[in-house]
Amino acid sequence: MTQPIRRGSRRLTFLVLAAGAGFFAMLQSLITPVLPTIQHDLHTSQNTVTWVLTAYLLSASIFTPILGRVGDMVGKERMLVVSLVALALGCLLAAVAPSIGVLILARVVQGIGGAVFPLSFGIIRDEFPAARVSSAVATISAIIAAGGGLGVVLAGPIVAALGYRWLFWIPMAVVGLTALAAHRLVPESPVRTPGRINWAATVLLSGWLVALLLPISKGATWGWTSGRVLGLLGLAVVLLLAWLVAEVRSANPLIDMRMMRLPGVWTTNLVALLYGGSMFAIYAFLPQFVQTPTSAGYGFGASVTQAGLLMLPMLVGMFVAGLAAGRLEARFSAKAQLATGAAFNVLAAAMLTVAHDTRWQVGVAGALVGVGIGLAFASMANLIVATVPPGQTGVATGMNANIRTIGGAIGAAVVSSVVTAHPQAGGIPREAGFTTGFLLLTGIAVAAALAALLVPSGRRAAGRRGRARATGAELATELAPAAR
Repeated sequence: MTQPIRRGSRRLTFLVLAAGAGFFAMLQSLITPVLPTIQHDLHTSQNTVTWVLTAYLLSASIFTPILGRVGDMVGKERMLVVSLVALALGCLLAAVAPSIGVLILARVVQGIGGAVFPLSFGIIRDEFPAARVSSAVATISAIIAAGGGLGVVLAGPIVAALGYRWLFWIPMAVVGLTALAAHRLVPESPVRTPGRINWAATVLLSGWLVALLLPISKGATWGWTSGRVLGLLGLAVVLLLAWLVAEVRSANPLIDMRMMRLPGVWTTNLVALLYGGSMFAIYAFLPQFVQTPTSAGYGFGASVTQAGLLMLPMLVGMFVAGLAAGRLEARFSAKAQLATGAAFNVLAAAMLTVAHDTRWQVGVAGALVGVGIGLAFASMANLIVATVPPGQTGVATGMNANIRTIGGAIGAAVVSSVVTAHPQAGGIPREAGFTTGFLLLTGIAVAAALAALLVPSGRRAAGRRGRARATGAELATELAPAAR
């Protein structure tokens, strides 16, 4: 294979990847605190405005693994530019949206940018020396984790100073420049997996993801026992089974099930599912807890900006732990870091269950959550990258991110049902609801920590990686005639 001509240094390539991944992660949480403002400005209902979040979630869940796979096939740099351009255009459309319908459409377009996660990991694996891959993957993971937290911190000050539309204007400018930089500076992909798009598998994958995530995100509004929720969940099961059958039987699978069955992959994905459930629920409900008026008998009556500042210890913990993760791997394996990150999450959720009466307690618990997330994000990405063949890095890391999102949607929905089960007068949740919710999160975090112990390590992992490389070579040989 002819090596491509490099158009930029690895440092510039890394900066481009960090900017793209960081701003997409930030857009995941940047909008959540200002939904009431958007609802008032666009004259819509509370039920309708939540589609601003739901549309983004559904779009990202569909495009992240699919474009990761396309990037493995046709070139990661090319698909990175496509994803960043879509993200910038989505931000532009959202910034000028005259109605809630246009804003929801804009969020669908923004969701295409979710592919920057797997594409970034794939480019790092292709372009960086082996000795630097773990550190670079860990740093990008730290930026992704911190970006999600940064959105909560920045939303209040930006809206107060400039208005909510600047939550889209600023990312549009930065992401647009990042797309141009990606086109000019990021080298063409030297590693590609031959094949063609399996459209049947693509439709089935998109179908079961939507049929699963839509009722989970809307269950509280529609009613968990309503016909819409139960019908969509049943449809999700049918489409999932059909997708699995189609992938197993296909000579040109969208996602190779042999890869997904590797112990290093399925165990890490199991941790991602459980960890996502606890992590996203804390993201969603800790700011809500601190913004609860003190007249409710708990909470701090914080504004959106003050709630963001209380999340700063979490943000710092994420970033510092993520940066340290890659450098620690020479002494502590990715599995050890994943288990440690999960243990920090257990400790944080347990602390919130029994100690949430003062701001410093919430700050300390947030810092523990941040350290756990920083270690977990970095180690999960490194475990997947180290296990799968180079030609399947994009699709494998994309599915891992997707599974974490699914876990987050389920965790947030379940905790929401618990927290709001018996509200006070005025609809404010009782403190007991939050306490029970945090206790539930502790249980989920314990399950994630136990799952982390199942991840292969040492010689077993090395052997699995060898077999994964062999699987990738066999698959490429099998698909070569189809590609021709």
